This record gives sequence, structure tokens and C-alpha cells, in this order.
Amino acid sequence: MVDHTQASNTVSLESYGIKNAKVQYQLTPKQLHDSTIAKGQGVEASSGALAVNTGEFTGRSPKDRFIVKDSITEDKVWWGDINIPFESDKFQKLYDKVTAYLSEKEVFVRDSYACADENYKLNIRVITETPWSNMFAHNMFLRPTEDELKTFTPEWTIVNAPGFMSDPEVDGTRQHNFAILDFTRKIALIGGTGYTGEIKKGIFSALNFILPVFKNTLPMHCSANVGEKGDTAIFFGLSGTGKTTLSADPSRKLIGDDEHGWTKDNKVFNFEGGCYAKVINLCEENEPDIFNAIKPGAILENVIMNDKGVVQFEDITITQNTRVSYPIYHIKNIQVPSIGENPKNIFFLTADAFGVLPPISRLTPGQAAYHFISGYTAKVAGTEAGIDEPLPSFSACFGAPFMPLHPTKYAEMLSEKMKESGVKVWLINTGWTGGPYGVGSRIKLKYTRAMIAAALNGDLDEMSAETYRKHSVFGLNQPKSCPGVPDEVLSSRATWNDDEGYYKAAYKLSESFRDNFKKFEEFANDEIMAGAPNVK
Repeated sequence: MVDHTQASNTVSLESYGIKNAKVQYQLTPKQLHDSTIAKGQGVEASSGALAVNTGEFTGRSPKDRFIVKDSITEDKVWWGDINIPFESDKFQKLYDKVTAYLSEKEVFVRDSYACADENYKLNIRVITETPWSNMFAHNMFLRPTEDELKTFTPEWTIVNAPGFMSDPEVDGTRQHNFAILDFTRKIALIGGTGYTGEIKKGIFSALNFILPVFKNTLPMHCSANVGEKGDTAIFFGLSGTGKTTLSADPSRKLIGDDEHGWTKDNKVFNFEGGCYAKVINLCEENEPDIFNAIKPGAILENVIMNDKGVVQFEDITITQNTRVSYPIYHIKNIQVPSIGENPKNIFFLTADAFGVLPPISRLTPGQAAYHFISGYTAKVAGTEAGIDEPLPSFSACFGAPFMPLHPTKYAEMLSEKMKESGVKVWLINTGWTGGPYGVGSRIKLKYTRAMIAAALNGDLDEMSAETYRKHSVFGLNQPKSCPGVPDEVLSSRATWNDDEGYYKAAYKLSESFRDNFKKFEEFANDEIMAGAPNVK
């Protein structure tokens, strides 16, 4: 066991293989903020937030994410392009290199935990090379009290060394950066990348294995909030679909914005203690909660500022993936603790750049499972090099890069939860209307908010031929009217004023859905397959 002496406010890292390090233990956000600036690794924005540049990597590197293949994982992990196996002995050698690299250096150590529900609490020790990476851990993980720290025993360890570059030929990595999970040693090892998202996604990936395999609990890449009557709503969606924005509802309390568990006794709990939001084109009018959370204690990543330190949120010179991390208490209207009960509505968010999918539709259980396994959104021009027109993008369970098990395992658990709780499932298109990207326009946020409010309030519960129409290609049930939304907005086809062009695009997208789903067909039952779209 690692020595922990609270009286001296430090820990020994000798048992980790990190020798003679200057250990900065459990520093406050202000101390880490100041240390980052003193080291020339960041600057202070006009809002008081810390602004850093993460260097070579401004996003995750999925092809450099590995899982150690051993007796725990060998027969359970869905091995392939997403979950890439790594040899146990090579992990140990690489780990020894990283800890030798950190020896003799100043390192920053933070004890924290994941999972707001006490029954699932996972104690984590985070060891980082830079102060701002440690500050990120303070923001994103849950924070123990002083009393809890006195008896804190870490179960998992994150070792984060952005300055360490691996040798692929010797170390078994693809290139010089890596993020590796070892379930036997209970270590997340990260090197060669300063992108902080690898820290939180490492633990998220670990919980996506631990919870379903050992705790009979469904892990979800989703946001969640709770209403005045105690009803919980869950929002699934890939980056850029509005997951953080739409769950920050002033009339409902935020449980969390990204990662949750759904327990066997029907509770939803946040894994995290903070939010990690995109800030591209951020403005106070549209997203006041996020905008106002950017203050001392927050960390901005890869943003451009003017000479007065004012962030230019529309400037994507460094990356489109500009981010901010902040502790959840920077949001005023939060659920404390971050646990909700009685889930009543699930929203699947997609930013359909083809302008085909309805802005809101209600899914059958089969359709819900099909769309959950599919995890569709679209990439648009400018998001990645070489993309000059919309491309369909599928990420199983709305979070494939973080899912160690086969997607159908999570889909089966979700279907079971849906049936047990009687939850309603909605597909929300936050993308384009009146035509595809470049022709049509993005669906107005005020309309999307009104549709979600109507679903939550029960205004769309009545299912009949008078109240709903069925989409002829995707088979989706679309409401004919919705409070606060013009009727013509509810029909994606009607907004085009070009039936031939619309149906051509719709059938093309349906073929993409079916092509993507081929790899799951042998695992899917008849009910799920009935949720597939039609082909021409």
C-alpha cells in the first residue's frame, strides 16, 4: 500500500516506481493555475479562466488507445480497431520507462474518485507531469472531503506524461503517443499527448467495462437532468450534437453532462465532478450556463484570444475542438448529489447534415435499440481534413471509442432498462433543415428546446393518426404539431420544397445506416432489425 500521510500533505510515489520526485500533492485550483502561468504553460483569460494549448494533439487519438489483453479482458473485450490489444509484458516495460522519466521531476498528484453513487465509488490517484493536467483532474473527477482524504485508498491510478515519447518499434505503440488501460494492474497510462480528454476518457472506458461486467449497471455516454417532479431525462449524443447545451436547462437540475451509470435499482448517477464542453462559436445568449462557467477555476483549451485576453470563440485557427473544463458547481442549477431517479425520457441527439431526419420523432423499442447501436451523426466540411461535403458517421452506443464490450451488450442492457422503467425514447435532429449542409440551415436551438420541453411535459404523449405521421423511409413517428414550434418545421420533407431531392437524400442515408449495421446483424434480434430504415 502506498504511504499516505495527510499531516505532511504529501504522498510517496516510490512504490509506483517514481523516485526522488518533488511531489505537489492535492494543490488547490488557484495554486495549479498560478503554477501553470509561472511555468509559461498557460495564460489567464479576461474571464479569469486559465487558457492552455495542448500542443500536437487537440483531440483524442483513437488509433493509439490500447487495452492490455490478459486473463480479465481476453474473453470479454470486443477486440478490433476500437479496442486494440496490448501485451502485458510490453505494458510493464513501457510503464517502467514512463515512471523513470517522471523520477527526479516535479510531479502533481491528486486523489479523487469517480461515480457519485456511494455503491459504485471508484477511488483514483492521478499523477501528472503538468499542473494544468492536474487541475483538469480536479475539475472533472469528484473531489473527496478532507476527512475522506485521511483514509483515502486509491484503487485505480492514472499516470499522465505528455512529454514522454515512446519508441514504437521498441515499445509496441503505433506512434509516439499512447493511452493504455490495464485492468489487472488498474492503471491508465498516458504519454506523448497533452490533450486532457484522454485522462477522463481513460476512466470512462474502464468503467464501461467494470460496471456491466461486475456491477450489472449500464454505463452511458450521455448527459442527464432532473425535473421538479423528480423525473430524470437522459441525453445521448456524439460531440457537437448538443448534449451539454440541451441538458443545461434552467427549469431542470443538471446531474451531469457526459458520463453516467444506470443502476439495477433504477437510479442514474454521474461518473464525474465537472463538465468538458466545446466552446466553438459559444455565445452567452444561446448557452448562458456554459458561458458563465468560464471563470477562475475553469480551463480553456486551444482557444484564440485578443490582446486583452478576450476569447474569440469563433476563431478555429488551432482547432475546431476548442474546449473548456470546469467543476460542476460552476453551474448554478445542479442536482446534489449528482444522482437522479425514475428515468422517464431518453433523447438520442444527432446532427444530421443531410437534412433528412425529422427534428423530433418517437421511437419504438426496436427502433430505439437500432438507433442506439447505430449511433449516427454526420461530419461536415471543416471538421476534419479532406471533408468537403457531409459524411455519415456512426459510433455504436453513441460512444464506440470508449466501449470495451460488444455494442449489443450495452444495447441489450438499455432495452431491458427501457422495458423495466417504461421510459419514452425520442430521436432529436439538431442538424439541418430545408436542405443539406451548405443549402439548408441549422435547426434553431429555440425550436429544439421547445420540442424537448414538450416531450418532457407530456404534450406529445398521445399517439394516433391525428397526432403523428410516419416517415416513409425511416419509419419514424413524427408529431404533426408541437407547442412553440411552427408545424412546417416538424416535417423535414416539407422544409425542402423539393420532394425528389429530399427522397434521394433520404434513401442514400438509409443505405448508409444499413451498410453500417451489417456488422451487427448476426447479434440483433427481429425486433431490432424491424427498426431499420427502408431501402429504395
